[in-house]
Amino acid sequence: MGAIENPELPKSVIRHLEPDEEVLFAIKKKISLEKPKWLLVTDRRIIYLDEKVLGRYDLKAIPYQKLEQVTVKLGVMSSEFIIEGEENITLKLGWMNKKEARKAISAIKDALNAIAVEPVSIDVKKKLTNETWVLKKPKEFVTRTAPAGTLIHHPSTKKEEDPLEQLKKLKELYDMGVISPEEYEEKRKKLLEQI
Repeated sequence: MGAIENPELPKSVIRHLEPDEEVLFAIKKKISLEKPKWLLVTDRRIIYLDEKVLGRYDLKAIPYQKLEQVTVKLGVMSSEFIIEGEENITLKLGWMNKKEARKAISAIKDALNAIAVEPVSIDVKKKLTNETWVLKKPKEFVTRTAPAGTLIHHPSTKKEEDPLEQLKKLKELYDMGVISPEEYEEKRKKLLEQI
């Protein structure tokens, strides 16, 4: 997977990680005398940490199923990294340089591709003095909000999977937070009847 820029993660982040959650990419930026800011890409979500003095911090996490779009605007002097999620969640990070911003959006793309059915694409618009990268969430995450019981769609060319394998995948989706406890229980019962 992706290389971690700085493996010494702060305790405030480690405290919020799930027991088996894997950090795929981490970037730390210290601006003048301020405490560092962090952007972490895990196998489940994007985490932003703004450390404060006296052990205080602001932490925001956007699970991939709530992620809608990531935009990177790279200018001559600075870059802007914007993460947009459902429920009007927007993170604007203006502290990354071009190289860091490119690495971060690539890490998010790789993390999404690892769990998505459809490949994730990035649209790049390059102009004379700037460029804009836009990553949009794969469509199968959107279908989850369709009528109750609709799961992430798989191509119909696949043959019928074994109910035990389906149960295993269902549990993984539930653990990642892709499906609700109600959806999980409903599908689990149907699969158990097939065994």
